[in-house]
Amino acid sequence: MNLILMKRQLSAEVFEMEVSAPLIARERRAGQFVVLQLGDDFNERIPLTIADADPLKGSITLIFQAVGESTHRLARLSEGDYIANLLGPLGRPTDVHRYGRVVVVGGGIGVAPAFPIAQAMKAAGNEVRVIMGARNSSLLIFRDRMRSVDPDTIIVTDDGSEGIKGLVTAPLDELCRDWKPDCVVAIGPAVMMKFCAQTTQKYGIHTLVSLNTIMIDGTGMCGGCRVVVGGKMKFVCVEGPEFDGHQVDWDNLLQRQATFRDFEREHHHKCHIDLQIEEGRA
Repeated sequence: MNLILMKRQLSAEVFEMEVSAPLIARERRAGQFVVLQLGDDFNERIPLTIADADPLKGSITLIFQAVGESTHRLARLSEGDYIANLLGPLGRPTDVHRYGRVVVVGGGIGVAPAFPIAQAMKAAGNEVRVIMGARNSSLLIFRDRMRSVDPDTIIVTDDGSEGIKGLVTAPLDELCRDWKPDCVVAIGPAVMMKFCAQTTQKYGIHTLVSLNTIMIDGTGMCGGCRVVVGGKMKFVCVEGPEFDGHQVDWDNLLQRQATFRDFEREHHHKCHIDLQIEEGRA
């Protein structure tokens, strides 16, 4: 049982939780994730990237978006409640070393897992520039944390409600051309990472992407997280989550991610109705 020490709502459906997990906090490295189960006869496994950790306090920070039934149930928990099972750290850590100049791009909720990677890259002696984007200002998270790594963090929103209006690929292209980074790390929606990889490929810049695939067991047994990288089948949970962005078969990944999209939308709507009923608003 893992105690929820803090819960904060970051936007309409995005939440931050600090959870007691001393062993994971001590062992985790940037880029790794956990799998949790809520218990009470609801044992779906939820994979979440570790956004931050405090080894002295013995806690880890998780950021998640309420999408399906499991994450909506997680969002209903409060400080003082417990998470039944928490497994981790899982996955291979980010390949952090002294590249020289590194650009970290975070899109949407992907800004959260991008933060510890930006921290680690800076701690390794790299010059780090950060680009973070979202559809609008209300969906931007971790501004201050990212600015602690790069005071000149570039903010981009689709509608121009904060920072630059447009897509993260525009300032990324500019940095690739003028600043000439040695490595780019991109984390966010698959389509964003695809176009980030296409942007960096024309400059020949080493690019890492963190893939958020369908995942069930988190140990490589189910095969649900499989992706094609460099023409070979890979399992994200044990061989990732990070891969060379120029080697990922993005069309295959996007097609697989769309498999349950209609079901997810239906379940998301149902969870909203159920919550309204519980609160007496329906």
